[in-house]
Amino acid sequence: MKMESVINSTILSLACFPKSNPSIHHQKTVKARRTVCCSLSSSSSSSKNSNSEGDANGLLKEEEEEKYNDIWLLFKEAQQNILYLNKLRLVAVEELNKANREKQLLLDKIQQLEAVNKLGNEQSLWRELLLRIDSMVLTGLIDSAEASGMRKAVMGNKFSVALVFFDIRQKTDAELLAQLRHFSVGSRKNGFHIIQICTEMEPLVSVGSLSSYVTGLSKALQKKGHIVEVILPKYACLDLTEMQGLREIEAELYSYFNGQLHGNRIWTGIVHGIGVTLIQPLYYSSFFDRERVYGYSDDFERFTYFSRASLDYIAKSGKQPDVLHIHNWETAIVGPLFWDIFVKQGLGGTRVLLTCHGFDSQCLEQPDKLALCGLDPARLHRPDRLQDHTMTHLVNILKGGLVYSNKVVMVQSIYSKERIINSFSHGLEPTLAIHKDKLLVSPCGFDNSTWDPSKDKFLPKNYSADDLKGKSICKVALQQQLGLSKNSSTVLVGCISTESLDFDLNNQKAVWNATPKSVQFIFMGSKATSADGALEYLKKELKDETVRFINKYDEALLHLIFAGSDIILCQSFHDPLLQVPLKALKYGAAPVAVTSNENKFRHFVDREQETTRFSRFISSTFGYLSLSQAVDEIKNSPSKWKQKMVDAMAKDFSWNAECCDVHVSAYTALKSL
Repeated sequence: MKMESVINSTILSLACFPKSNPSIHHQKTVKARRTVCCSLSSSSSSSKNSNSEGDANGLLKEEEEEKYNDIWLLFKEAQQNILYLNKLRLVAVEELNKANREKQLLLDKIQQLEAVNKLGNEQSLWRELLLRIDSMVLTGLIDSAEASGMRKAVMGNKFSVALVFFDIRQKTDAELLAQLRHFSVGSRKNGFHIIQICTEMEPLVSVGSLSSYVTGLSKALQKKGHIVEVILPKYACLDLTEMQGLREIEAELYSYFNGQLHGNRIWTGIVHGIGVTLIQPLYYSSFFDRERVYGYSDDFERFTYFSRASLDYIAKSGKQPDVLHIHNWETAIVGPLFWDIFVKQGLGGTRVLLTCHGFDSQCLEQPDKLALCGLDPARLHRPDRLQDHTMTHLVNILKGGLVYSNKVVMVQSIYSKERIINSFSHGLEPTLAIHKDKLLVSPCGFDNSTWDPSKDKFLPKNYSADDLKGKSICKVALQQQLGLSKNSSTVLVGCISTESLDFDLNNQKAVWNATPKSVQFIFMGSKATSADGALEYLKKELKDETVRFINKYDEALLHLIFAGSDIILCQSFHDPLLQVPLKALKYGAAPVAVTSNENKFRHFVDREQETTRFSRFISSTFGYLSLSQAVDEIKNSPSKWKQKMVDAMAKDFSWNAECCDVHVSAYTALKSL
C-alpha cells in the first residue's frame, strides 16, 4: 500500500505538471460550437416565416452528428490520457525499484564495512576501558586491589564489554566506575598480560628494527588471546596520526629521580588495537623534547628516568602483569630496579624478559650514576652483577639487564645460540655463558597483513602458492612500467638496497660479466635508507639496457618488484629492518644473499641444531646458492624451481609464526619460575 501511494502521488504530480493538453483545447472548441448553434437556433425562431421545415430538420441532424463526433473525440483523448498516465506509472515504478536496489546495495556495503571494523572496534573499546581503570587509580577513585578485580572482569569478558560499555567516551570516570562495579566478573582466560617498556613503536616512532618488532609481536600476541600494553616516552617527534582515543589522565604521576619526586603527565591511547601509555616528564621536559630519539650525551639519564617512571606508573596504577618485557640497554635498567625496589609493591607474580637486538650497544657508566634512579651503586658494582668485564671501574647497563632478567631473547634469524655467544657477544661472553640456560633465539618476522600477494592492493593481479598465474602478469607489468623487454620467461632480479649497500663494485663487475645478458636487474632504495649516492654510483658503473635504477622510494613499485622478480638480492638473511628475505619468500622470489667474500654471492648459514626454523629452511634451500647458480636452476629445471618456490610461499615466517611462538614459550616458562 505504501508503494502504491508513492506511485499514485508521483503520477498525479506528473499529470499536473504544466503541459499542453489536447482535451482542454477540445473543450474550448466544443463550447464555441455550442455557442454558434445556440445563436443559429435563436435566429431561426425569430424568423420562422423565412425558413422551411426541412432546413430545421437538417440542422438538428447536423447537431446530433457533431455531438457524436465530440463524444468520439473525447473517448479517444481519454484513451490517450490513460496510456500517458500508465506510461508515467511504469516510469515511476522503475525509478522506485532502482532507488530500492541502490539503497540495498548501499546497506550491504555498510554491513560489510561494519563486519570488517567490528572486531577492531571491540578490541579498542576494552583496551580503552583498561586505560580508564588506570586513570581511576591515579586520581584516587579506586585502590589498586579494586582495580585489579576490574581488570580481570574486563579481560575475562572481552566480547561482552562492547555491549555494556559502548558509550565509554561519553561517561565521566565517576559514571564509568558505577557501571564497572555492576559489571559481572567473568573468569579470566589463560592468556598472559604483558607490558612492553620500550623506546620505539611503529608507527609512533621508528629509528631501527625495534619499532616494527614491538608492533608486530604485540599484534601477533593479541591475535592469540594475550593482553599487551606498551609504555613509551612522549617524544616531541611522535607521529600520533594513527593513535585513537588519545587522552591525558587528569592526575600527575610522581616518580623518583636524583633524590626527589618529579611530576609526569600521562597520556593514553590505542594503536593497532594495542593500549599505549606515553610518559611526559614535567621538570625534566627537555629529556624527550628533542629532534632525535638517540645519540645524546645524557642518554643514560634520559632512559633511566623513563624506566623508573614506567615502573612507578605500573605500581601506582595497580597493574599486575605477568611479564615486563624490556628491550636493549635503554630499558635494561628495569631489571635491577624491579628486583631491588618494585617486586614488593604488589608485583610478586610478575617476571622480567629482556630482548636484545644486538650486543654492540651496551652503555657503560660511572657506578655512582645508578643512584639517580634509586639503586645502590655499591651493591651493584660487582663482577656477578653490573660491573663491566673489561673496564671494571664502570657499570654495564645491558649486562645488568642480562643478569636481572628471568629470560633473555636474542633476535637473530640465522645464527645459533652458541655462535652468538662465541662470535657476536662484544665482550659479554662470560655473562652470556653463565646465563646460557635462560637464553633463547628468535627470528624477526614481517607484517603479512600488508605483505601478502593474495590480497596485495598494489598488484595488477593477486596470486598465491595455490595459483601462481598472477605472478607472470606482475612480472610483465613491472617490465612494462620500467621500460624493460616484456617477457615472462626472462629471469628478473630485484635488489632493495640497505643504507650501507655493501657492494664491492669490482665484485659486481665480475658477477655481471658472468651473468647471462638476458637477465634483467632492478635496483631500488627504501624509505628506511639513504643509499641514493651508492645507487647513482652503481648506475654509472653498470650501464646496460637490462638494468634499471630507482632512486626514489615508491611503495606501490616496491610491492610490484617483489611480485615480479624471480630472485631478490639480499645483504643478509638476517634483515630485521627491512625483512627483505622474508617478503621475497612470501612473494615467490628466491632470496640470494650477497657478500664481497671470494667474489661470490654467498652467505654463511649456521647448521647447528639450536637455530631457528627459518635458518634451517634457508640452509636447505637458498642459503648456498650464488646468483649464477640460481639463474641456471630457473632456466634448466623450471618445474623443480617452481615447486621450490611454491613450498617457500606456503611457509609462514610472519610475526604470527615462529617469533610469536618463541616468546609465548618464554612467557610460559617464566610463570613456572
